[in-house]
Amino acid sequence: MPSKAPGLDTEVTRLSGVGARTALLLEKLGIYTVQDLLFHLPIRYQDRTRITPIGATLPGQECLVQGEIELTQVKFGRRRSLLCRISDGSGALTLRFFYFNKAQQNSLQRGRAIRCYGRISSGGAHEMIHPEYRLLVNPADEEVDDTLVPVYPATEGLHQNRLRKLTDTALRLISKQPSRLLELIPAPVREQYDLPDLCDALHYTHRPPPDADTALLLAGKHPAQQRLAFEELLSMFLGLRRIRERVRKHSARPLGNGQALQRRFIDALAFTLTGAQNRVLAEIEQDLARELPMMRLIQGDVGCGKTVVAALACLNAIASGFQVAVMAPTELLCDQHYRNFSHWFAPLGIDTVILSGKLRKAERQSALQALATDTPLIVVGTHALFQKEVSFAQLGLVIIDEQHRFGVHQRLTLLKKGARGDVYPHQLIMTATPIPRTLTMSAYADLDVSSIDELPPGRKPVNTVVISNQRREDIVERIREAVNDGRQIYWVCTLIEESEALQCQAATETHDYLVQALPGLHVGLIHGRMPDRDKESVMQAYKAGDIDLLVATTVIEVGVDVPNASLMIIENAERLGLAQLHQLRGRIGRGSSHSDCVLMYRPPLSELSRQRLETMRSTSDGFKIAEKDLQLRGPGELIGTRQAGLPQLHIADLVRDAHLLPEINRVADRVAEQFPEQSRQLIARWQQKKMGYGNV
Repeated sequence: MPSKAPGLDTEVTRLSGVGARTALLLEKLGIYTVQDLLFHLPIRYQDRTRITPIGATLPGQECLVQGEIELTQVKFGRRRSLLCRISDGSGALTLRFFYFNKAQQNSLQRGRAIRCYGRISSGGAHEMIHPEYRLLVNPADEEVDDTLVPVYPATEGLHQNRLRKLTDTALRLISKQPSRLLELIPAPVREQYDLPDLCDALHYTHRPPPDADTALLLAGKHPAQQRLAFEELLSMFLGLRRIRERVRKHSARPLGNGQALQRRFIDALAFTLTGAQNRVLAEIEQDLARELPMMRLIQGDVGCGKTVVAALACLNAIASGFQVAVMAPTELLCDQHYRNFSHWFAPLGIDTVILSGKLRKAERQSALQALATDTPLIVVGTHALFQKEVSFAQLGLVIIDEQHRFGVHQRLTLLKKGARGDVYPHQLIMTATPIPRTLTMSAYADLDVSSIDELPPGRKPVNTVVISNQRREDIVERIREAVNDGRQIYWVCTLIEESEALQCQAATETHDYLVQALPGLHVGLIHGRMPDRDKESVMQAYKAGDIDLLVATTVIEVGVDVPNASLMIIENAERLGLAQLHQLRGRIGRGSSHSDCVLMYRPPLSELSRQRLETMRSTSDGFKIAEKDLQLRGPGELIGTRQAGLPQLHIADLVRDAHLLPEINRVADRVAEQFPEQSRQLIARWQQKKMGYGNV
């Protein structure tokens, strides 16, 4: 009996050539069925329609070259590699392979013609690493491709050619039976926005025809791509809308009556609240007065006063007889919040307790017992707040600092801890990484957003300079002068490696060098591998002025507040992203004196690094920096796709397609209300299998 022809819901394991190993690799990409293959779209295209002379190739360029093999040899060193040198009369190029076999080595014989596609290395050597190549029999008769070649999101062990062949299978299927591919965007929406047919758009995007507008395709702006981007973004908004609806099906206790406590709190402050702080506080209080759980994000630049606004929100909960949980991502920031809240709230007769990993058993037990009572109090904690034995008697408000350090599921877990039946706590989230409007509409669409876009009066901008590390001795001399002027200094060590051990080693070596170079100065050291008590001791000594120069890893990035620190040197600044550089720079400029930040780099700079450092030099505006960071790095890197809960986009681009977002946001409301079944299917098609998204 002939086997049944595969359908769109057929598992990929039934396709020819897909064994257990390939199936596992496809599963990593969220590909389980033939339909999943169709919606696994190219992330870019390679232009193999023309051959570039080797002599005209540039570092970082992706290109097609052709030449004659001059030499093939195995090089032994720290890592064995196969080197193949080719030339075409205009220049020479080395092909380097780290993974190879004897047969491959033997096939790359001197005198043979070869055609290669790959990226020219950006380092010193003029080479391609692991290019795609083909040995030619009659070079003069070998034509180049007449279409762009799609490049798919892949995983290690799964070659692009394999994905292209599997996609061919899926495309052939819908060519024979186009009706089996459901159009999930409702007809009125397709007509309103003149969206192309789904089958046509998929064919065009996977396999652009010879007469395709290559410039539009390479830019991702072809109508076929934009039609698919529209559908993918629509599914994302529907998924985020689902999360929001699920949480808001719950009720909450209204929290008010905090005005008397707030007045006493404000009167005790040494400064006046800014207009932006007062505006955001009013937005929060409006939410807290309702019987729906607040889900609000406060964003604002470093030093804009988010913590004070959060403290004022706490007083509404305390006055209403409820507890407040404040969660911070690091022990250092947790300690700082604990000190601030204790200092502010003790005169008001409000207890503040801390719950973090470093507590002794007796201290921990005491904190747990306090939470289990009905007494209104503030608990400041790290991830320790998630732990099973932590139980709240009356949790009315959850405050999460540095939201991007926690995932959607983590913050929802903490909310559930405070739930009593269908009654949930209110939620306030803070971030010192300003979020571009594009991401606010997408990654944080399940939240209401407030912006503190005004710095306290008198806060001076930090002067930023960019200097090569070849001028290290000049910088050391500048430190000596700064200390003589009564200033304190940070020297931040960074390494491109993720290894914390290597970062600590670099900081230790820099500390030893600066101790020798600056005799008579008190040079301190802090890094992630030090015991928490030692870290706290060093920071307290620095805050007290007992340390002139503090050598640190990026452990000081978030939340450390030393007003007298007014000079920062960031070593290897070209290795950090804009958001991290801005966070680090925010550690200085908190006092009344002039502050300077020195971004020290190791030449030569790549174009991307040059743009980052120039942005830091030219502006202190966190919102402008966030917009530039989004342009340079893309949304996935900027906020951490998995951490923030933003689904992985395969064809849409939040920067390129920003113009679509307001309209799609409105369409999502319409589709969810008028076409609930299509709404569910759209989420399932694009999101659910890939990320487990929406299953909150």
